[in-house]
Amino acid sequence: MRAIEIFPNTDNQANLQLHADGSLRHLLTLEGLDRSLLVDLLDDAERFVTPPGRAAARSHSLVGRTVANLFFEPSTRTRASFDLAAKRLGADVLNLDVNTSSRKKGESILDTIYTLQAMQVDILVVRDASAGVPAYIARHVNDYVSILNAGEADTSHPTQGLLDLLTIRQRKGRFKDLIVAIVGDIRHSRVARSAAQGLQTLGIGELRLISPPPLAPDPDAFPHASIIDNLDAGLRGADVVMALRIQRERIGSLDGIPGIDEYFANYGISTDRMKGAAPDAIIMHPGPMNRGIEIESALADSPASAITQQVANGVAVRMAVLERVCKAMELR
Repeated sequence: MRAIEIFPNTDNQANLQLHADGSLRHLLTLEGLDRSLLVDLLDDAERFVTPPGRAAARSHSLVGRTVANLFFEPSTRTRASFDLAAKRLGADVLNLDVNTSSRKKGESILDTIYTLQAMQVDILVVRDASAGVPAYIARHVNDYVSILNAGEADTSHPTQGLLDLLTIRQRKGRFKDLIVAIVGDIRHSRVARSAAQGLQTLGIGELRLISPPPLAPDPDAFPHASIIDNLDAGLRGADVVMALRIQRERIGSLDGIPGIDEYFANYGISTDRMKGAAPDAIIMHPGPMNRGIEIESALADSPASAITQQVANGVAVRMAVLERVCKAMELR
């Protein structure tokens, strides 16, 4: 029988993320990172953004380095963008297949990490359904290895948060005084948590979290945010509206969660409902979208939509993060 691995709750992750000189060693969470570092990362990412139809930005900054993608939870967008980001920087890339990994066969996660260290892997990109895994690994790796969190349980998805911040800055030009509304399953969303942490650090005017009551977060999980169960009230005057993916298996499986049709009628983002938002409001979604459930298809494809821009920015952000931790290694 396979032993159960326990990943302890790790507070003060922000301190774990930085070298003594303040440079970035790991990226585990946006919580606790200061405004100047977030702005620097967004500025770095802008260098890797190219117009559609143009050749993708490239660099040789990771030549000779090895990046391993350890996705112990399924992913398409995040895994593909980290893979492209590393290759466009010149790194060697190893993708560990969860379906054949030694961890699935019973090897402990640290033994897997130590094996990869022995193969001279420099950066480990980790996605896991269990909370605490990226920080747990970060506390045990050698000084010259960096850990990047590619999605952790329902607690953190820092590169998704950064690409959302970059998209908002590109489309709105500022964070100050913006009203941002996030709609959907807030309680179980690592996307909402990371976005909220970054938005509040960068000084938005108001953050509104809109969901059916059973999917609302605990208030202490999102300090300084407004928790709202009425979509029209939450969208009123909003500058940015982000719909979250609703897991189909949750619809109708919890008391108080409406069926698919009723969910869209009450919480789906539609052209009609957006009339209450600011006239120049933008629409966002982390993907994958359930069209006709979380968002009206025509709205997702409208000029107000920044959804494909988010995807493009994902590669640029991950290039910026990979390059930054690599540069910090070279200064050790």
